[in-house]
Amino acid sequence: MAMQVELAAAVTLLSVLLYAGAILLVGLARWRHGIKAPSVTGHPAFERAYRVQINTLEQMPVFLPSLWLAALYYSDTVAAILGLLFLLFRVFYAVLYLHASKHRGWGYVPGALCMLALWVLAVLGLLENLAAA
Repeated sequence: MAMQVELAAAVTLLSVLLYAGAILLVGLARWRHGIKAPSVTGHPAFERAYRVQINTLEQMPVFLPSLWLAALYYSDTVAAILGLLFLLFRVFYAVLYLHASKHRGWGYVPGALCMLALWVLAVLGLLENLAAA
């Protein structure tokens, strides 16, 4: 029987777009403020864009496996909804960080909770499958 994980696949593709957007923001900020590679310091606007990109990168190794394991062992639909919420909060986080970095937690915390929920669902689903085996 084939697993139905199209929704998790769609969220994964959206997460790639989100990260590509973060890379683009850094490139534009680098160009706009004359920050030559490999420097990662300079104008505060560039540094904020860079932190958004790096923080997003740091979260992907936790988010993506949790998304897929929750989709496989718990529910593709529930995992995709939590994944979409995570991505929306990442966008909110980025906007807040770029414009008023002291308020970035309003996007970070709910996104982190979505990621934690995905991990918990992955663990519960896996344990349920192991118990049934």
